[in-house]
Amino acid sequence: MIAVSTWLVTHPACLEHDTSSGHPESAARLRTIIAALEDPIFEFLIREEAPMATREQLEGAHDPDYVAEILASVPDSGYTHIDPDTLLSPHSGEAALRAAGSVCHAIDGVFQGKAQRAFCAVRPPGHHAEADRAMGFCFFNNVAVGAAHAVGQYGLERVAMVDFDVHHGNGTEQISRGRSRFNYFSTHQHPLFPGTGVPSQDSPKNIINATLADGDGSERFREIFSGSILPAIDQLEPELILISAGFDGHRSDPLATLRLDETDFSWATRELVAIARQHCNGRVVSVLEGGYNLSSVGRCAAAHVEALMM
Repeated sequence: MIAVSTWLVTHPACLEHDTSSGHPESAARLRTIIAALEDPIFEFLIREEAPMATREQLEGAHDPDYVAEILASVPDSGYTHIDPDTLLSPHSGEAALRAAGSVCHAIDGVFQGKAQRAFCAVRPPGHHAEADRAMGFCFFNNVAVGAAHAVGQYGLERVAMVDFDVHHGNGTEQISRGRSRFNYFSTHQHPLFPGTGVPSQDSPKNIINATLADGDGSERFREIFSGSILPAIDQLEPELILISAGFDGHRSDPLATLRLDETDFSWATRELVAIARQHCNGRVVSVLEGGYNLSSVGRCAAAHVEALMM
């Protein structure tokens, strides 16, 4: 496969974020994905090191006091629990800064002509982090930090953030409210954590939620994506597409009950790339969110990245 110029942005520090024994958001997830992307079909994938996000970049999406509070809460030893599932350990601060910084770096790459697309294989994830609240394994909202960087650095008017994680990205939606340049499109299972994302006539025009039900599989996912999400993105004519790439909708995932497989993530990615080719010179930057079954998350990420490279 001859690939378009595609970056893999990651950093070893993201493996050092310790979430304690038995936690579903473990370093093993990222190790599995990185190993899958060592396959020979990814020989043309350009490896890039994720820099740490600056305070200015983080404050594009988060309250300054919140940023300072999170970084000050990183312990010298042991754990700091933000809530029962969201915890900081001694290396979490650097990991979170590099996760957010990876998206900004990838956006710079696609706008400076160094790459056309990018996948940020980083952790901790981000889409549950609100402007002033950490939750759901997330501290900084990586995709929203990237969107703010794209708007501030490159003057974009229309950024599309597309989220196919099985859980609703409540943080990305919250940060997008009141920001006309941010546009959030999500498919997710409902009811499910965090309990948000129900379509409503009162939703702002820049936010579209499309819900899936317990047991829904490929047919329903593709119907919803084709019927609600893709036409709305096409109508927007985005200048950049950012993807919150969660693979926890897979049928084997322990935290949800959809019945998707890796071909669904590949299909959705190809559809988004097609829209990007039409409207924004193919510019797509994707960042890892969920996906907690170690036997499937590597295959799903590989299928996603292969589609990005086409």
